[in-house]
Parts: sequence; C-alpha cells; structure tokens
Amino acid sequence: MTDLYDIPLHQITGESSSLAAYRGKVLFLINVASQCGLTPQYEALEEISTRFKGAGLVVCGFPANDFGAQEPGSNEEIASFCRTNYSVDFPMFSKVAVTGPETHPLYQNLIQAQPKALGETRSAFRERLNGFLRAKHNGATTNPEPGILWNFEKFLVDRKGNVVARFSPEITPDDPRIVAAIEAELAR
Repeated sequence: MTDLYDIPLHQITGESSSLAAYRGKVLFLINVASQCGLTPQYEALEEISTRFKGAGLVVCGFPANDFGAQEPGSNEEIASFCRTNYSVDFPMFSKVAVTGPETHPLYQNLIQAQPKALGETRSAFRERLNGFLRAKHNGATTNPEPGILWNFEKFLVDRKGNVVARFSPEITPDDPRIVAAIEAELAR
C-alpha cells in the first residue's frame, strides 16, 4: 500500500498537489457530488471543518461522477457550486474516479486500508440505491463490498496517515459517531 501523502493529486483549480501538505493533521476525506440526494451534507461538512479546523482537522472533498452521473460538471463548475450554495472553504480536489477500473490510487489505498464502512443501515441503503439504479439505469446496481457504495462515503485518517475509520454515505458528517471519532483522533 502506498503512503497516502505520496499519491499525486490535483487541487480543484488544477494545480498539482498531494495530501503531504496536511501531514500531521487529521484528515476527513469524502467523495462528493453536486446533484445527489446527499448533496446537502456539504453544509455539515463545512460546519465540521469550521468547528475542528483549529484543532487540526482538514476536510477534503473529492468530486466523483461514478454514481448516477451526479457530478457531471467541470472542476470550475463544481468549485463555483460549492462556494455559492454551501460556502465551502475546505480543500476541494479535481474530479476523480472512486470505483471501477479507473479508480484513483488514493481511493484504491483508502478502500484497501478500510474495506468495510460503519453504517448499520448500509444494507438497507444499498437496497434503496439498487432500486433507484434499476429504475433509472436499466438494471444497474451498486458495487459489492468493499468498494465505495455511493457519493459521500467518508474516511477518517489519523495524524500519521493511517486510515482509522470509514463511514457509509447515509451517516451524516455531524452524526455523533463521526464527531466522536474525529474528537478522539484530534486528542491523540
């Protein structure tokens, strides 16, 4: 498995980047989409970012168009949408693939490090998604475990770059389980 800090990325503005700039911080990484039923989670992500930024948390958004084509815009359109609709101030990166043969190396590593997501309703959520996809996309269904289930799957990374938790899409960023996990990592 590759060190997460060494994986090449691009900021949403196009500049070359990596997570190395955040070494020593607790990272909260989320694959996001602008046209998803879960898109309002941006509001809670910004609140979590604002609340814990001073303690060493960095929320990072990774737009992905892998699920229901719910992130079709360009990086510029995505950045504008996030600023205008949710006042997003946390780092956003260029659109990446989080599933399938083109999965970005960052997500390959995240999934390998934490194959299962916390979410007691994950199977029920998967069934609702499968119903949605079958109706909308001619019988397609979501990926089986351990892949990313849908938009807004969340990974928590400790200050040393270890993936310590993974949360299912339906668990909101301000859920007490996520807040407790963030607080525990920040306290270490």
